[in-house]
Amino acid sequence: MIEPHTHVQSWPSFAITVGLICTALVYWRGWLSLRSAFPTLIDGWRLAAFTSGLLSVWIAAASPLAMLDHQSLTLHMVKHLLLMTVAAPLLLAGAPAFPLTCGLPKVFIRDSCAANLPTHRLDPVLTHPVLCWLAGTVAVIGWHLPFAFQLGMHSRGIHILQDASFLIAGLLFWQPILQSPARTITSPRWTLALYLFLAALPCDILSAFLVFCNRLVYPFYLNKPQLFSLSPFEDQECAGALMWVWVTFAYLIPAVALTLQMLSPTNPQSGKVLQGVTTRSENHAEAEQL
Repeated sequence: MIEPHTHVQSWPSFAITVGLICTALVYWRGWLSLRSAFPTLIDGWRLAAFTSGLLSVWIAAASPLAMLDHQSLTLHMVKHLLLMTVAAPLLLAGAPAFPLTCGLPKVFIRDSCAANLPTHRLDPVLTHPVLCWLAGTVAVIGWHLPFAFQLGMHSRGIHILQDASFLIAGLLFWQPILQSPARTITSPRWTLALYLFLAALPCDILSAFLVFCNRLVYPFYLNKPQLFSLSPFEDQECAGALMWVWVTFAYLIPAVALTLQMLSPTNPQSGKVLQGVTTRSENHAEAEQL
């Protein structure tokens, strides 16, 4: 016999699945339209990235895995890491704004264009590195406070809000790193590496606390059937270790890549500097000849 709460949990998962499928269809329609009109405007890997991002959201929020986070803090951590460090950057890598707009029916495009004119003024605010960094950090630390965590685990609505906030915070957090080519980069490249390094610190502190605090932080799992034959305390240590390793690689590898790109001789900024030095040397040589 199926328990009543199973039906309650299945309806949000069904709604999320339908929403993700509709989003994918709109994006694919817009992507195909752009490719047919401008074959070199948007690459095929962006379609793959956006589709993979939607799949990651489904796995974290609507798949059978999403229902198991009430039995394991480790799986709960996997969900949040998928939303923030996998789904969010993949969705942004798909450059979704233009394909989604082109994929909508013309009626929606006219209405959205008329309604979204004031959002251009908010764009510098929503993409400011300080706000994006705070969004990611506050979401991670805030939802892992014991009171907020317990509230989300006991309320299905708060739990959905929790997942949505992790995804939105992830989208905001990765925007300065995965900036659109059409968007002017206002910050020096080296600040982006520092941005990622500073973002890893709060996550490392939280994960280290979960591993070494020697007490059960979330009593919610005390009387729950445990997966993987782990005690609640061992499950907490595993979740903290997973977050520690995952975030270190997810944040520091892009930071190293940005640093190497900045120091590369083929970097456009480096090319400008070398070109300026060459020009000054040539002018100096001409002056000596005169």
